[in-house]
Amino acid sequence: MEYSHRHRAYPTETVAEGLEHHLDVHRQLYNHVLWDYENSPEDDKLSEYDQNNKLPEWKRKWPVFSELHSKAAQATVARFHRYLSNLRKKKEKGYKVGRLKRQAPTEYRSVTYSQSGFDLNEKRGHDKYAYVHFSKIGWVKIRYSRPIPDHATIKEVTFKKETTGEWFVSFGLETDDTNLPEKPDVDSLNTSNSVGIDLGILNYIHTSDGKTVDWLDLKDEYERLRREQRKLSRKQKGSNNYEKHRREVAKVKRHIRRKVLDYQHKITTWLVREYDAVFVEDLNVQSMLQGDGNSRNKQDAAWRQFITLLEYKADLHGTHVVQVKERGTTKECASCGVETAKPIWVREHSCPSCGFETDRDANAAMNVLKRGFSELGLGWPEDTPVETVTATDTADFQRVSASHVIETGSLPS
Repeated sequence: MEYSHRHRAYPTETVAEGLEHHLDVHRQLYNHVLWDYENSPEDDKLSEYDQNNKLPEWKRKWPVFSELHSKAAQATVARFHRYLSNLRKKKEKGYKVGRLKRQAPTEYRSVTYSQSGFDLNEKRGHDKYAYVHFSKIGWVKIRYSRPIPDHATIKEVTFKKETTGEWFVSFGLETDDTNLPEKPDVDSLNTSNSVGIDLGILNYIHTSDGKTVDWLDLKDEYERLRREQRKLSRKQKGSNNYEKHRREVAKVKRHIRRKVLDYQHKITTWLVREYDAVFVEDLNVQSMLQGDGNSRNKQDAAWRQFITLLEYKADLHGTHVVQVKERGTTKECASCGVETAKPIWVREHSCPSCGFETDRDANAAMNVLKRGFSELGLGWPEDTPVETVTATDTADFQRVSASHVIETGSLPS
């Protein structure tokens, strides 16, 4: 299993200058790799292996490239071909894709050292700090609040400068699957230890067993963002004041992203500890954001990020996570399977065929649960949640507050 740890870094002024310089040289190398690829014959495009073999020649021709560590330079070549591969995959799926562009200084913000060229010294720091040495740059102090597990191997290290001007160091880790907890036997799954999740609109999530989790309140953060953006619009672009307020805007945006990510960490930790199996919709987030209405809330939800975290946590806690087809989960009746079209503003499900009534999102969550069991090749249990679910004309569903989720999800993972 592969995962990563990210730490705030505090380089000295001299080392920060070295990091900046190497960032720029790697950016130039990336742009040269792009140029070299585009100027190769259409019927014989260069591979990653071909361009890695060209690195010694480029270093002789342009001495600035010889300042880079060999593994870091190879990682930059690999980055270009990874981006290229991602474009091809999107094109194969029918997306309209453009071409890779040259990276400007403001766009290229990270460098990766793979396998070698770095060294972690946990004893050199004091309290919750450690030091990382990057070849040809120097030692960088990091906040080491989460040590590397003994059973994990460091595969790569990345340093990055955020738009706020802050530095971060990330460790790419790999651990043997034998060190992970075993997942429960599929045959042991039932409606009491499994759950279907509907990523909703009125609530952040709605579960098939009648729980809802509220949306994260970001009103104050967005009001502050609007204020800072208004201040930025009144500054002359390129001036010191403009740069100062650009960083303020970046800090507010970063705060919003971190708050959403932290909330998702808490929810996903709660889910994988509460259930043996979690079923969730395989959402096409890109097409949803392109649709009309409520796009900012959809982006704040960061559903694809939520699902990624859920799958990552499931491996650490021994929980099954299965994605199911999302098409029709809202229209289909969880009781009889008859489809009924419902506009987005209709928040209740009322089946004209069997008379089953419940909350719209609860019905979708139960359908997700049913599809999850089908995906695993399990039969639908007789004690289905449809028979015991709270109907819309009775008491409300159990509402799980944000504070409860944060409290139960804050334990070490």
